[in-house]
Amino acid sequence: MANLKEIRNRITSIGSTMKITSAMKMVSAAKLKKAQDAITAMRPYANKLTELLQNLSATLDAESGGVYAEQREVSKVLLVVVSSNRGLCGGFNSSIVKKTERVISEKYQGKEVTLYTVGKKANDILSKRFDIATNNTTIYDDLTFDNVTVIAEELMEMFVGQQFDRIEVIYNVFKNAATQIPTLEQFLPIEPIESDGASSSDYIYEPVKEEIVEVLIPKSLKTQLYKAIRDSFAAEHGARMTAMHKATDNAKDLRDDLLLSYNKARQAAITGEILEIVGGAEALNN
Repeated sequence: MANLKEIRNRITSIGSTMKITSAMKMVSAAKLKKAQDAITAMRPYANKLTELLQNLSATLDAESGGVYAEQREVSKVLLVVVSSNRGLCGGFNSSIVKKTERVISEKYQGKEVTLYTVGKKANDILSKRFDIATNNTTIYDDLTFDNVTVIAEELMEMFVGQQFDRIEVIYNVFKNAATQIPTLEQFLPIEPIESDGASSSDYIYEPVKEEIVEVLIPKSLKTQLYKAIRDSFAAEHGARMTAMHKATDNAKDLRDDLLLSYNKARQAAITGEILEIVGGAEALNN
């Protein structure tokens, strides 16, 4: 009977776990809908703004914002690693950590690489092996364009001040609830699109190109970073919803197996008691 009690306690414990994982799945599903709508609506604007900026960057001089497009010999690199503050989201954070380690060992081997982490999980893991310049864990408390602007301006100041020759962002792109794509995206310097020079004639500047570009470049960079963090935020909730769904299914399978074992053990105990009673009755009759 002690074995039956142990199995019964495990069934109760797994039932409690199922309630927790199911609740977490529902919470993430609600947050995912809002985050997915936000990033889906933002992507066309952000992508078009970036494309426009890249088309113009080839014609910029230093006085009209070309400082952000200045191509230098790469010796010092800053990687902005975007992760989450919380776990229980499958391989969401581990994929970002692996992507970061791969970029450092393969693309920037022999270079001076510094990390700027957004989110607690990546910082906890990567700080043991690499130099962390800054760790921002409060951005998810109020994820707005104004708060991301502070980070973007800090990155732009680092590049203009020649603290780093290149700044790139590593984050998870949201594809769907079950798929997140670890992505490396160059932030600074601005990469111009190779063209035959005809693309610049498609734009008419009013009042003058310098004034427009001076405002457009910082805004485009801030929008690019905001999109990356928004993408990661939606991907996090998608990964957590999928992970909690799988955890609930696994707990259900384990509970069903334990119920089967419990019923078998209970039946065996009942059969043993019946055999003892029958044996005792036969002994009395003899």
